[in-house]
Amino acid sequence: MRYSIFALIFLAPLFIVAQSSDYNVSSYHTEGTKAPNTHYIGEAWLNPIIHDDAELGYNITKATFKANSTLDWHKHSSVQVLVIVDGEAYYQERGKKPTILKEGDVIRCDKDIEHWHSSTKDSDVTYLAFYSGEQPTVWTEILTQEYYDKVPKMLKKD
Repeated sequence: MRYSIFALIFLAPLFIVAQSSDYNVSSYHTEGTKAPNTHYIGEAWLNPIIHDDAELGYNITKATFKANSTLDWHKHSSVQVLVIVDGEAYYQERGKKPTILKEGDVIRCDKDIEHWHSSTKDSDVTYLAFYSGEQPTVWTEILTQEYYDKVPKMLKKD
């Protein structure tokens, strides 16, 4: 009887781990890695949920930005879809007014359209970004703190 209990306590976890080793499972709940401050102001974390999967043909990245953080202007060689899963975001395409995206909003940005997106001044944001990873992001212009600070006033002019 003692040996049976020993086997259950110490060997059962090995079988559980062995069962899950047949699958490549990632977690949406992982915060990710703090991103280097290369093309943004503030704090950001990136969790590459699915990346460089040639058969699938697109990437899924979970990004979390603390309030008052912003990405620089950039564009992608493919369509990008953003799904806001928590908080609020600013989003703007070149030549258009900025807008606020809220939890549950989905926005599609066509390929080669210059844009930026990030948290609002007062809210963190977490979003899923769907895009092709064939070509790297093209960073086009720094989005200054001064410009970012003017966005709430631009939104009130509606």
